[in-house]
Amino acid sequence: MSTVSNEAVPRPIGFTAPGGIDRAAHHRLDEAWLAAAWSRPTTRVFAVSGGRVLVDDTPDGRTELVMTPSFEAPETDAPRYFLGTDEEGVSYFALQEDALPGRMDQSARHAGLREAGLLLDARDAALMVHAVALENWQRLHPFCARCGERTDIAAAGHVRRCPACGAEHYPRTDPAVIMLVTDEHDRALLGRQVHWPKGRFSTLAGFVEPGEAIEQSVAREVYEEVGVTIGEVRYVASQPWPFPSSLMLGFTARATSSEIEVDGDEIEEARWFSREDLAGAFESGEVLPPSGVSIATHLIGAWYGRPLPGPGATG
Repeated sequence: MSTVSNEAVPRPIGFTAPGGIDRAAHHRLDEAWLAAAWSRPTTRVFAVSGGRVLVDDTPDGRTELVMTPSFEAPETDAPRYFLGTDEEGVSYFALQEDALPGRMDQSARHAGLREAGLLLDARDAALMVHAVALENWQRLHPFCARCGERTDIAAAGHVRRCPACGAEHYPRTDPAVIMLVTDEHDRALLGRQVHWPKGRFSTLAGFVEPGEAIEQSVAREVYEEVGVTIGEVRYVASQPWPFPSSLMLGFTARATSSEIEVDGDEIEEARWFSREDLAGAFESGEVLPPSGVSIATHLIGAWYGRPLPGPGATG
């Protein structure tokens, strides 16, 4: 497997641009340090609930996470997650709430990652992704997989420990491959999943199976979904995708066959597109681009050579 630099990608992939946050993992087990960090007047806190946070639009047109100083945070037994520090020494925490609080001025709104990921700056997006991923895992895995006992939160939200058998459990990350397949004519293979709206096309993707190399996973998923065989596989970039717990591994792949036979279970339709074909389909509305926050937008955009239109626009 060969690699290419991220320069092949039109713009920084959503959730991956440097945000200036040091996760400072070495502090997670230091309860005294965490308590001191929480008590500092510079420390900032935001709430997360059901994968959503509060965001606010500023007068200058930006969108920001709604954060408060820690001393203004409500006194609660809600789980508290340490997310890291920035270059100025500001510490950031997330509070897992049953419901998001409102704002007296009514200017803030609830937002999930698919919306906020396109609007927040790199720092706020990095903080939100971290918090949402931890919250998803914490809510879905409260019991010990070994003995069934309820576990306790440890390491500032990054570990769950079983008081009965002593097992430690760590946040789950499911690796998935996502690939732009091209043929000898440099046409791109795009597919439409069965639950997508008519006209929505994107790259193929699927989860890595146990005991499988990622290159093998790319080849297997493409063949299973559309019946196309591939040869060379090239890694491009990765993207955290906490919906609820995936890590997307992005690739390009060269097809060695061109006949399409969709599986009908995951993929309902698949087509080869030249750049001219895709431009015409975008213009007519026959094809809708993928979500702009997804790595799929960047894989397609790197091949297409220009920003994708509409919801998938990269510029």
